[in-house]
Amino acid sequence: VQLQASGGGLVQPGGSLRLSCAASDFTFGDYAIGWFRQAPGKEREGVSCIDSSGRRLYYTDSVKGRFTISRDKRTVFLQMNTLKPEDTAVYYCAIPRWAPVRLCPQLKGSDFGSWGQGTLVTVSS
Repeated sequence: VQLQASGGGLVQPGGSLRLSCAASDFTFGDYAIGWFRQAPGKEREGVSCIDSSGRRLYYTDSVKGRFTISRDKRTVFLQMNTLKPEDTAVYYCAIPRWAPVRLCPQLKGSDFGSWGQGTLVTVSS
């Protein structure tokens, strides 16, 4: 399984970015997808997760009200608004390691796998 995150870049505080996560070599629609981030010198942090149906959404407290996760048949999106400097990190998407893979486990990195190449988000003036 190869997941690819894209859409990162440099944005000013208060700005917006939309990240995308896609994969072409497995039944993408059968899996929950999680977003994680890792800032320099910090541990990886769970950000958000969406189940395979798209109806159950989860967010870490620090992004609630600012980030929105969504999906279509082939891509999972993370819309990030009102960005803050502390959102600066490499963002990764991943799938649950354990069944049932259609549901979101806790936002812990150890419960997810198939980490793809991340995308860098830099929030700075």
